[in-house]
Amino acid sequence: MSAQASRTEPSISLLGTTALLFEAPGDMNLPSQQRIWALAHEAESWPEVREAVPGMNNLMLTFTRAPRHLDALCERLCNAWSAATAVPREGRVVELPVVYGGEGGPHMADVMAHTGLSVEAIVELHSAPLYPVYALGSHPGYCYLGGMDPRIATPRRKTPVLSIPGGAVSIGGAQTGVSASAGPSGWNTIGSTSMVFFDPAQDPPAMLQPGDMIRFRVEGIVR
Repeated sequence: MSAQASRTEPSISLLGTTALLFEAPGDMNLPSQQRIWALAHEAESWPEVREAVPGMNNLMLTFTRAPRHLDALCERLCNAWSAATAVPREGRVVELPVVYGGEGGPHMADVMAHTGLSVEAIVELHSAPLYPVYALGSHPGYCYLGGMDPRIATPRRKTPVLSIPGGAVSIGGAQTGVSASAGPSGWNTIGSTSMVFFDPAQDPPAMLQPGDMIRFRVEGIVR
C-alpha cells in the first residue's frame, strides 16, 4: 500500500493479451473506490470492453480480443479516470449476527496479543462501524470491506491456514472480511456468522454487491 500511496498518477499493466489492470493512485478509501465504480460504469459501455470488474482501488478490463490500439485505449482510460467523480451507490444495509471467539474465532488471542486490547474491546471496535462493500473477489461472494478501526489492524498470518469455514469473520492487515465458502486463508479469524453469501441457485448468486453495507451484530462472545 505504501508504494501505491506514493504514486500520483494511475498505473496500467497488461494481464495477458486480452485484459489490463488499472490501479488508481493514492490511498485506498471510499471516495476513491466510488470513482472506481464510476469508471467501471463508463468503461463497460466501450465497444471493445467485454467486462469491467472493480477491485480494491483498481479496475480490471477484459476484451473479446487483444485491443488493436492499446496506447489510445490507455489514454482514454486515464482521461475517464480524471473526469470520474465519486458517486455513492444506494445499496442495502445487511446485518450479520456474529459469535466472536471460541472455536469459530481461533485467532482472537493473536489479535489480542498484537493490539494489546481485551476481547471485549476488540469486539466493540469491530462491531461499531457500518462497513461499505468495496468490491467482490478472492472467491465467489467474498466481499472486500472498508472502514475497519485501525486500532484492531493485525498483520496477516505468516503461515496461512489450510481451510477456514464459510462464514468465518477475519482480520487481515487494515481490513476485515467474511469468508463466503470454505478454503485457505492467511487472515486472523476472530468469529463466525451463519449468513450464506453465495448461492448459485439464486439470481444474482452473490448476496452482496459493491455499494452495499455490512453491520456486524454481536450475537455472543465465547472466551
